[in-house]
Amino acid sequence: MEYRQLGASGLRVPALSFGAGTFGGSGPLFGAWGNSDADEARKLVDICLEAGVNLFDTADVYSNGASEQVLGQAIKGRRDAVLISTKTGLPTGDGPGDWGVSRDRLIRAVEAALRRLQTDRIDILQLHAFDVSTPVEELLSTLDVLVRAGKVRHAGVSNYPGWALMKGLAAAERHGWPRFVAHQVYYSLIGRAYEADLMPLAADQGVGALVWSPLGWGRLTGKIRRDAPIPEASRLHETAQFAPPVDDEHLYLVVDALDAVAAETGKTVPQVAINWLLQRPTVSSVIVGARNEDQLRQNLGAVGWRLTSEQVAILDAASAVMPPYPHTPYRQQEGFARLNPPLV
Repeated sequence: MEYRQLGASGLRVPALSFGAGTFGGSGPLFGAWGNSDADEARKLVDICLEAGVNLFDTADVYSNGASEQVLGQAIKGRRDAVLISTKTGLPTGDGPGDWGVSRDRLIRAVEAALRRLQTDRIDILQLHAFDVSTPVEELLSTLDVLVRAGKVRHAGVSNYPGWALMKGLAAAERHGWPRFVAHQVYYSLIGRAYEADLMPLAADQGVGALVWSPLGWGRLTGKIRRDAPIPEASRLHETAQFAPPVDDEHLYLVVDALDAVAAETGKTVPQVAINWLLQRPTVSSVIVGARNEDQLRQNLGAVGWRLTSEQVAILDAASAVMPPYPHTPYRQQEGFARLNPPLV
């Protein structure tokens, strides 16, 4: 397993990490992802650790905390061998104090996560969504308290707009508070919006990307193709309304390119899609999920080899889309492009 620095921090993370959203799954969304109990989760953790995958990602909102609970049981007795990433900020109840990242909510959420995970520390705490109602100084000073107490080691965000992330980084620099070193983002061959604003910001400010849904919400498994129905076993039947949108024809063009590259490499379509991500700027780790051992072993096959530059070019061409304004002229007009060439 390759290990990479998480942004500008001293923390080294594996190129692949495991998403524990399938642990203890319940409800229309998380139940469709998977529902591994503690025994099943322990086997998956065993396979991960054997392969060098020691970072496990979860969130308090996943199945009302059940994911954190099952993960805590699965890693019991080997806490020092793993890194735990969890998220908070999304609503976990109907009360006014059950959402957001105010000082009171954030402290209570961290204490509750520590109990569910059966640990004394969270290696990477990410704010699951931007909370416009909480002043950035209140948020960051609270994170400072949690870091100084040893309950949180590193801080990050997830699904943040660029301006809000930059505002937080600037405030942290100004006051000497912990900086965000990670941004958990949606990024895939059928979802490249991350590249427009967030990737340049991450490169400039030392924020590592932790990529969620690298297979485009299950659309890049190789099972969804032009002129064919969605397979009965696909989770898209139950969860499509939660998924990032994608134009069908664009999806099919990307799948066609993946098929061609998979045939050349002898790898599977998902392995090719994940390997492409691992070669992108700012990507620290790609989060893979699995409902069973076979899926996990298949995903682990995405590392240990590299796509050629020619194969990357094929995938780039098939997946490229024109970004929205103000990025459009930087792609269309030579003068703009010369001033600000893209990272990729």
